[in-house]
Amino acid sequence: MSDDKLKKVLSPLMLWGLGVGYVISGMYFGWNLGLAEGGTYGLAIATFFIIIMYVTFTFSYTEMACAIPKAGGAFEYANKGLGKHLGFIAGIAQNIEFVFAPPAIAAAIGAYLNLLYPTIDLMVFAIGAYVIFTGINILGVKLAASFELVVTILAVIELLIFSGVTLPEFELSNLQLNPMPNGISGVFAAIPFAIWFFLAIEGVANVAEEAVNPQRSVLIGFGSAILTLVILCVLTFVSAVGVAGWEAVVYPVGSTVASDSPLPLALSKIIDSGHVLYKLLIGIGLLGLVASFHGIILAGGRATFEFGRVGYAPKLLGKVHHKFSTPANSLIVNMLVGIVALITGKTSEIITIACFGALLLYIVSMLSFFALRKKNPEMERPFKVPMYPSFPLVALIIATIALISMSYYNPMIALIFITIVGLSYLYFLVFLNKKHKIE
Repeated sequence: MSDDKLKKVLSPLMLWGLGVGYVISGMYFGWNLGLAEGGTYGLAIATFFIIIMYVTFTFSYTEMACAIPKAGGAFEYANKGLGKHLGFIAGIAQNIEFVFAPPAIAAAIGAYLNLLYPTIDLMVFAIGAYVIFTGINILGVKLAASFELVVTILAVIELLIFSGVTLPEFELSNLQLNPMPNGISGVFAAIPFAIWFFLAIEGVANVAEEAVNPQRSVLIGFGSAILTLVILCVLTFVSAVGVAGWEAVVYPVGSTVASDSPLPLALSKIIDSGHVLYKLLIGIGLLGLVASFHGIILAGGRATFEFGRVGYAPKLLGKVHHKFSTPANSLIVNMLVGIVALITGKTSEIITIACFGALLLYIVSMLSFFALRKKNPEMERPFKVPMYPSFPLVALIIATIALISMSYYNPMIALIFITIVGLSYLYFLVFLNKKHKIE
């Protein structure tokens, strides 16, 4: 096997597991911080538009993933549709998303295990998780995807049990308690937390090259994943907030500091924290974090690998392991960068940077979509987006509004993000532009 080719081993079920797994931690933590910004109605309105963005984006992205099933995902589509300059920007945005999301989740895993074993520092758990799951990814994509599928199914079952326990206590009036504490501005401030519900779903495209019959598998895997996630998002939101209002799943009793554990807070209103069901549900909840952490590491390794394979990063990153046929070098480098981000301790800022990367990626991807339709009308497209051009246009408009809103509410983080992208592009212009011609 060539040292830059990936094995085709993934089935549609494994792609569903990856698609849901990438995202499912967003149901377990992070989203409730949007309630502090927008209240029940504010976050609900933001989430409504973000769901529309992700559904229209996913179907548009699937068209490109089926037509160009390569590990680079958006990087490949932008290269082909918009040229190497915007291709590079898409690649950098994608790498920022996939490299910065895992340390935020690792911090949550560390904090979670620290509650169970308070004598051990949370950083030990967080860094240990990085080493273990990077190792699983290096050992083989089939092993990694099989592990992801099992963990994802358990995490989905846990959310369904959580809803089964909380929904009998649901009261409509709880959704109407102080529903918009910050008015309309709260809707815009809640956007990054609505995005966190679905962040990284597009990672399915990055393993398209490793799918058996990618044209069929990616469509089934992607489509079923987004449907599953929309149902889980609505179910989790309504059942958690419906127990005792939004403040009950943001602030622990007697605290004004927002919690990263909305589901335990909701459960504690119904059953005692010593109850076996409470402990069981919280124990399984860790699997939701593990599923996303492990899955995004997998997708991120492919994104960095493709950058190396075409020469936009050191060629060493574009090599596959001779024994395991996985992008081992890329996985290790991503882990090292992630651990540095993790040590800063700035979890919410890291989440926001990952969201900035995602939105820039979505915008460039949809521009690539239109460019490919115009420039390459004859290109074989085994799947075509429904309701063209409405779907990609809606995704583009919502993503653009979301990016502008996030920049307004997070000016310092926006500046850091722009600096990272700008310096990377400057490096591209000076050192790479003339050297590399992408096919």
